[in-house]
Amino acid sequence: MPKNAFYAQSGGVTAVINASACGLIETARQHPDKIGKVYAGRNGIIGALTEDLIDTSQESDEAIAALRHTPSGAFGSCRFKLKGLDESKAEYERLIEVFKAHDIGYFFYNGGGDSQDTSHKISQIGEKMGYPIICVGVPKTVDNDLPITDNCPGFGSVAKYVAVSIREASFDVASMAKTSTKIFVMEVMGRHAGWIAAAGGIAAEKEGDAPHLILFPEIVFEQEKFLARVDAAVKKYGYCSIVVSEGVKNKEGTFLAEAGSRDAFGHAQLGGVAPVVAQLIKEKLGYKYHWAVADYLQRSARHIASKMDVEQAYALGKAAVELALSGKNAVMPTIVRTSNTPYQWEIGIANLADVANVEKMMPKNYITEDGFGITEECRAYLQPLILGEDYPPYKDGLPQYVVLKNVGIAKKLSTVYNLK
Repeated sequence: MPKNAFYAQSGGVTAVINASACGLIETARQHPDKIGKVYAGRNGIIGALTEDLIDTSQESDEAIAALRHTPSGAFGSCRFKLKGLDESKAEYERLIEVFKAHDIGYFFYNGGGDSQDTSHKISQIGEKMGYPIICVGVPKTVDNDLPITDNCPGFGSVAKYVAVSIREASFDVASMAKTSTKIFVMEVMGRHAGWIAAAGGIAAEKEGDAPHLILFPEIVFEQEKFLARVDAAVKKYGYCSIVVSEGVKNKEGTFLAEAGSRDAFGHAQLGGVAPVVAQLIKEKLGYKYHWAVADYLQRSARHIASKMDVEQAYALGKAAVELALSGKNAVMPTIVRTSNTPYQWEIGIANLADVANVEKMMPKNYITEDGFGITEECRAYLQPLILGEDYPPYKDGLPQYVVLKNVGIAKKLSTVYNLK
């Protein structure tokens, strides 16, 4: 009998993570002789630990196909980091217990850097604990900070949303600047890497176009230099439009927006940098401002997703199954850019050991010398990733998204796992 597969979504979700799920499940269904059922973990790896598994075979082909145009994580996600095998052997013993009980021989984990670390750790179970399982990571992160892969599914759609939003909002500010608002600050995600902030720069196609300034996590925030540039922009263009990454730090290395708390992965909880920057401008320069925090809107905006992003997300889900069926273990499918003009790409492969917990930062040559904009090299990299529209179906003026039944399977283990 063919082994069953476990699939789960992890970390912050995106507009296209379900497209990867769609590609993976549809491809697995094409190989019933090699893969039995695909069980999804309810709320990520937590679903495996608690034996809370969803039987995706209970979903129709039409419902699975609709995942391609549905945002967020259809099976629930989590922020839960597995400790090392030596630190928490009980967690891995529990995973093996669940995998054995449900005849699971394939493990697919769809997530970012921390999630690929989880994938890598589980791939070691076969060798260290005597349970054979093929483990393939599926890349996803709006932050675009996974190494080796040219870009990450989820990023292209966020980039498109940010570029469109800053362009539209800046048209609004420009129309009001003579007698009212002169400053608009838009905050975007990006804790350490400024890829999303950089995407705002795509909207500025010629001199004077917004955004006029971009604040990157990679560039130390210098207050006086920043204020001088803001003032100059207002005097020259009548207004100043700014994109700021949530991860901007001062010269002491402190996040401008740090709230003092930590999330489940130990990351500093950021409290909102846009109002901090806007208020600074008001206090020092006296300009009236508005600010916005894109937050979940930027990563859930499936209505304006990049067609390229959707296609790549689906292709990587499909490729994950194909790699597993070819016997590849402890790997992750990647996107390999083969040409910029015209833009062309293909599927590659990376070892999870080389991906886990490694952040890909913005290259220095992607940021202008003054530290407030993107270079033409950066634009050439970013532009293809936002190409094309892939609108979901609409009804009565609203996008129609699928909500799966998510039927759980019967538990076979008598022991109950309690999350700590």
